[in-house]
Amino acid sequence: MTQEWGERARYWRDRLLVSVRGRATVISVGVTALFLSVILVLGLLLVRDWLENRVARSTESTAEHITFDFLRRGGEGVLTTGSIPTRPGDAPLAQIVSTDSRTVLAASASARGMPPLGYIRRTSGKLVIDEKSCPDFIPGCAWVFGMRARTAPGGQDVIIVAATPLPGLLSVWALPLTLALVLLALLALVAWWTWHTIGRAFTPIDRIRRELADLDARDLDQRVFVPQTHGEIQALGETVNRTLERLEEATDRERRFISDASHDLRNPIAGLQMQLELALEEVDEETRPMIRSALRDTERLNDIVIDLLELSRLDARAPQPVEPVDLAELARREAERRTDGARITTRLEPGVVVRANPVRMVRVLGNLLNNAKRHAESSIEVTVRRDAGMALLQVLDDGHGIPPEQRERVFERFARLTESRERDPQGTGLGLPIAREIAEIYGGSLTIADSAKGACFVMRLPLAEDGGSR
Repeated sequence: MTQEWGERARYWRDRLLVSVRGRATVISVGVTALFLSVILVLGLLLVRDWLENRVARSTESTAEHITFDFLRRGGEGVLTTGSIPTRPGDAPLAQIVSTDSRTVLAASASARGMPPLGYIRRTSGKLVIDEKSCPDFIPGCAWVFGMRARTAPGGQDVIIVAATPLPGLLSVWALPLTLALVLLALLALVAWWTWHTIGRAFTPIDRIRRELADLDARDLDQRVFVPQTHGEIQALGETVNRTLERLEEATDRERRFISDASHDLRNPIAGLQMQLELALEEVDEETRPMIRSALRDTERLNDIVIDLLELSRLDARAPQPVEPVDLAELARREAERRTDGARITTRLEPGVVVRANPVRMVRVLGNLLNNAKRHAESSIEVTVRRDAGMALLQVLDDGHGIPPEQRERVFERFARLTESRERDPQGTGLGLPIAREIAEIYGGSLTIADSAKGACFVMRLPLAEDGGSR
């Protein structure tokens, strides 16, 4: 589980920080976050100032109304009842406070029982309170406006105070929370839009990439999708197709050259081989070793030409007639033909039939047996059976085996491991590649499986419909 999460983390890290789509999204979100943060902060500060000014004007108007009413009545009606009459729409909090700021002489209904909302020191010389205040006895903060009435009726010297709660948006926690929510919503929108837009722009490129990945050396006649975008992506598709066209032409010329050269070389090589065989019977004993060496080289050259000709046919996918082939019977005949060298044992399940070209199947089995004999110490085992709805052919030798890191290399053309060159310097390095090509042509595979000792070559082919159930 930990490894799986680690792989997912690396995948998304590369997706976001390495890919063009991810980097563009991250950069867009980063720049947008910076820009929107400045805009939103400035906007909310402007809104806060506007609301504070509005509340301050409303509070000042309420305080002036109460002061005017207090002076008009001479203070009698207010101070005797202890309640401040307010108009609808006035601030709900209003008080008349003594100048020592300790006694509330009168209060509105919502401000009863509260300590003084504001005070003015006698020594300060101030006549007006106009400030934001956040006392403990009211929720949040409020704007407080008060006026000192020195010439009040009856010789009283009082402070008339009004307070209006500020909107919740201006509280300490609401401002950053609102900013964060708005910012996150906008950033999510920008991220989705950037990712989606760039993804749609890259869709043709992904299609071109997938089509190129599906091509191999035998599908060069295929062409990739060209989007009609009239831009760089269309030019990319057209360039890829022109490159594939040139590559196809070059490959066709190479195949024709190999095929023509192989055909042209077979006759002179066959003539040279026949002359060397005749000369071997007529020369003296001193010259005979040299003739035998030349004959072996001629045979190796003939094998190379035959393998090159077969590879040319396989690469060109030249059609060959197919028919039901009994793998067990084929393996039995090939094993009986090879009486020299390592002992061959068989485990053959009858009725394992595939549809293929018999000559090519003989070639595959012959190449696998020749390779096994080259490396076996004493024995080779050939197995034919059904396995998971497929025909399985297995050739196992008791040699030194092939290291796991070298198992795919042996299927490369002309590739030969050190042990193979030491055991058979005359080999061409084309037998196993040809065998795998033939297996893949008929919808199968040729791989090297793990074994306790030696090398285990496993070929799987689809069972023939008329023979798979027998």
